[in-house]
Amino acid sequence: MTDSVFVALAPILVVAFGGLGLMLTEVLSRRPAREGNHESGPSSDLALGTFVTMATGAVVALSLWLVGPENLAGAKAALPFLVVDRFTLFFEGLLCLGAALTALMAGGYLPEHKLDRGEFYPLLTFSTVGAMVLAASGDLLSLFIGLETMSLGVYAMVGFRRGSLRSTEGAIKYFLLGSFAAALLLYGGALLYGVTGKTDLAGIAVALKTTAGADLGLVLVAMVLILAGLAFKISAVPFHMWTPDAYEGAPTPATSFMAVAVKSAAFALVLRVLIGVFGDAESMSWATGWPPVLALLAALTMTVANLIAGRQESVKRMLAYSSIAHAGYILVGVVAMIEPGNDAQASVLFYLLAYTVTTAGAFAALVLCGSRGKEAVSYEDLAGLAKRHPALALAFTLFLFSLAGAPPTAGFFGKLYIVRAGLGAGLNTLTVLLLLNSVIAAYYYLRVMVFMYMREPAPGAVVAVPMRSGYVTSALVLSAVLVLLLGLWPATSLHVALDAAMANR
Repeated sequence: MTDSVFVALAPILVVAFGGLGLMLTEVLSRRPAREGNHESGPSSDLALGTFVTMATGAVVALSLWLVGPENLAGAKAALPFLVVDRFTLFFEGLLCLGAALTALMAGGYLPEHKLDRGEFYPLLTFSTVGAMVLAASGDLLSLFIGLETMSLGVYAMVGFRRGSLRSTEGAIKYFLLGSFAAALLLYGGALLYGVTGKTDLAGIAVALKTTAGADLGLVLVAMVLILAGLAFKISAVPFHMWTPDAYEGAPTPATSFMAVAVKSAAFALVLRVLIGVFGDAESMSWATGWPPVLALLAALTMTVANLIAGRQESVKRMLAYSSIAHAGYILVGVVAMIEPGNDAQASVLFYLLAYTVTTAGAFAALVLCGSRGKEAVSYEDLAGLAKRHPALALAFTLFLFSLAGAPPTAGFFGKLYIVRAGLGAGLNTLTVLLLLNSVIAAYYYLRVMVFMYMREPAPGAVVAVPMRSGYVTSALVLSAVLVLLLGLWPATSLHVALDAAMANR
């Protein structure tokens, strides 16, 4: 039985032991500083090792999917702390994919910008372990451990540029507000334990069905606290204040990891908690439950983020607000789960997959657009890029089209499925608002293309010079291929998302 538990938890264990191996490699492969650079390190070794670790984790998750988690004897032995089902395996593969692309970006970015310190890769790996535990959590204890394991590593990655005040400011804001949000989640969980006497999500759900009316107030308070903590993790308005500063101050690979892996893990937790704990008829009703709260959050998140994104001059900061807006789109799919029997949850999973490869590709393109001292920071820095480097501009354009939801990209079908789920659940107003916000978002995505294709650098202005890195180029090409594959043949991925969603009902 012990061996079978290890098999069921193999994706998490592979990544965890890979992280330990990376720590040993970092210690044993110290290199002397070159040309006075005291921050040089073995990025070429560790980036490749991290990529292989994450790819192995994804392959193991895929293998368990093909075998069928219902056929794994150890799956039940991991309960209630970790749930091994197709929902978990989907997110484990997705998180490993996002982390693998981040590792490739870091392999080129860190040496180029004199940040080549080996501890970045173990931080990335163990944050991914925490995210995988979070997606698999079936108990409040494992949920909190996974959340903090993921978050602590990300706090350190945000502040990785130690000489930058902006990076330090972003890390401190993220740490303080993240600690506050974790406290809200913990207190909400404590109230649920006080009412039900259970810590496992399934046990809490069963106990809440028989909760006396006197305890209804505590349950509602717990729900509000948990929703507030979850809203922070997905950077929903008005809990988004940390996001632009943290995204802008962090090294771009760390920004990419926050945008794809942390957000995906947070939405996995949202789905686990809302369906596993607050999935009863009263909690999912418009009169007494969470749907109106999340609908309001979705509307605010889409609208506020898009309006502010259009006013940004920093491309990286624009992508930060774009990430917030996409959280609002996904929340529309979450609210649409109130309609029983529809494919709303599957649409959310497909959107997260499409969003992961698209956003990682966009950040890889942004990394590749600039080198040390001549980075691509503002729109002006990208002026004339299409004439100087047409292939790079074309790749960046593909990712921007996907973020905007234009066919035939992954982003188009992601939004299409969300819109279909929203209309199917009768959320007509919210769905129309989503479409209007998509039009607003197209403005600032097209603005990047205007500068790349139709503008010339101002006289005397510093022109961004693309860096040369096989690692970053590999991340960009892999993301581009996946964006096109998901856009041209979405049926297979949607079927996988449907199977994963069925496991979480």
